Amino acid sequence: MELSIIKIGNSKGIRIKKSILDRYNIKDKVELIFERGRIILKPISKPRQGWEDAFKSMHDHHEDNLLIPDIFEEETEQEWN
Repeated sequence: MELSIIKIGNSKGIRIKKSILDRYNIKDKVELIFERGRIILKPISKPRQGWEDAFKSMHDHHEDNLLIPDIFEEETEQEWN
């Protein structure tokens, strides 16, 4: 796809079609990567998005039990204070 460089104030930029922004889930920011003579625009993902709701749901369903003890047999609680 060929894009024109346009003037934006004292800078220059490109316009990206809404359909492309939607397809690649690009919202307000992108990561700009320079790699082997290329410029790559990468959507910024939020890998922990939704975790708070998931944790609350786990707690409400009593599914938030520890799988590994907080303190192992060879440790004492004073070591962590």
